[in-house]
Amino acid sequence: MPLLLLVLAVLAQETPTVHWPSFRGTDATGVARARLPDVWNDDPAVGAPKNIRWKTPLPGLSHSSPIVWGDRLFVATAVRIDGEAPLKVGLYGSGDAADDDTEQRWAVYGLDRSSGKILWEKTARQGTPRSRRHPKATHANTTLATDGARVVAFFGSEGVYAYDLKGELLWKKDLGVLDSGPQKTDLQWGHASSPVISGSTLLLQCDQKKGSFLAALSIEDGKELWRADRDGVSGQSWATPTVVSSGGRTQVVCNGWPFIASYELSTGKELWRLRSGGDIPVPAPVFAEGLIFVTNAHGGRAPLYAVRPEASGDISLREGETSNEGIAWSEPRNGAYMQIPVVLNGLLYSCSDGGVLKVYDAKTGELKYAQRLGSGKTGFTASPVAAGDRTYFAGEEGEVLVIRAGPRFDLIASNRLGDLVLASPAIASDTIYFRTRRSVVAVGD
Repeated sequence: MPLLLLVLAVLAQETPTVHWPSFRGTDATGVARARLPDVWNDDPAVGAPKNIRWKTPLPGLSHSSPIVWGDRLFVATAVRIDGEAPLKVGLYGSGDAADDDTEQRWAVYGLDRSSGKILWEKTARQGTPRSRRHPKATHANTTLATDGARVVAFFGSEGVYAYDLKGELLWKKDLGVLDSGPQKTDLQWGHASSPVISGSTLLLQCDQKKGSFLAALSIEDGKELWRADRDGVSGQSWATPTVVSSGGRTQVVCNGWPFIASYELSTGKELWRLRSGGDIPVPAPVFAEGLIFVTNAHGGRAPLYAVRPEASGDISLREGETSNEGIAWSEPRNGAYMQIPVVLNGLLYSCSDGGVLKVYDAKTGELKYAQRLGSGKTGFTASPVAAGDRTYFAGEEGEVLVIRAGPRFDLIASNRLGDLVLASPAIASDTIYFRTRRSVVAVGD
């Protein structure tokens, strides 16, 4: 019997990832089992195309990441009717809303995963935006989610839409206008929290200046199952919630400010809360190595927390503390603002929007190394993904760095996509899929 279990374990590790059903993939870890190329190119200024399986242009402007189910790939976009939507990338501090308030068309696309052929396209809504967006954001920031029977799109103030895999609308729901922006301002930066499916439950984190809430809907018909009041817990967040099953309970962990908080999946009851630092939370929580990792950075604070999944009540750290009963370890100066950490082979990789990568022992918090990626003049918004012993970091200008996992920095390759990249990539089988400014690109040997 021990030999049989060992064989089954090895087979499970070698079986390639075939589905990437939501933002950050299965269990939102950003990690896949796949054999991907180290080197590719899709930038004519660098040379001929290499290891590009297909490239499909898509209209509009979107930071929606691709998702994959079997032989289908799905992605969302927002198309400005009267011309091209503006996008301002790079490292800057301006928070004024973008000049992009004219009529838009919010659409969902279904593609053949092997060829990139567009199989169907459905318009969810057409009209003027009900809220404004940040100049580096889009009107379609959120990634779709699928359970293999339905594809769910959440366009924030523009509503929730559920389709079958052939593109037929099953149901839709209006959650009202979500006033997402920094506190004590009239700025609107748009919605960015993606939908999450857990069993028969659809979870939507709707943080805003007033009236923040976490909603649980029936995936079958959109009926609201419960709603957790987050007003006072979080006045702003652009993070996607993460479902964590451990120790006999299943919880929904939500990044936020002034508190990171967790809720019971079945009821919405708050389980624990943690007073946080960064006042504009973006990264989704990550569950790996038996710990829940949450980070944020803005307003002079940039903490990283490793929370024990059995935590209960208020686990906020006192002045000078780095751990307590609910927190295994923490780092007050991590610096990750936009990117979600990825954990691979016991190491946690956390990168700032300026490209400073810090690698920690996931269990202890020991810093293994810090390394600047790229030139230091371009931004890093897309979150990293991993496969095998490789991690993949995409800069906004389309440079993708392939780094070997380990306690020392080991850059394997620097590849070019020839277009802007702000959406996190997806991995399925032996292919990594990028959503660039104008296309979906499939990279594989």
